[in-house]
Amino acid sequence: MPKLRKLAALAGAAAAARKYANKHPEKVDRAATKAGRMIDQRTKGKYHTQIDGALRKLRAKLPAHPTTPAA
Repeated sequence: MPKLRKLAALAGAAAAARKYANKHPEKVDRAATKAGRMIDQRTKGKYHTQIDGALRKLRAKLPAHPTTPAA
């Protein structure tokens, strides 16, 4: 049963992250780019292709414009 609780907590965190990304795509993109650059420097470019691919996939998932909540 403890594994089910962990899974539920992770699902909640994932939902919150998705909601934040939809509201603030520019901030998510900026943070991901910064993290990707840092990881690329730390690994001395060894995983550059994988990092670049992951960033491209993330940008494809982000909405073009932030969504505004319905009033």
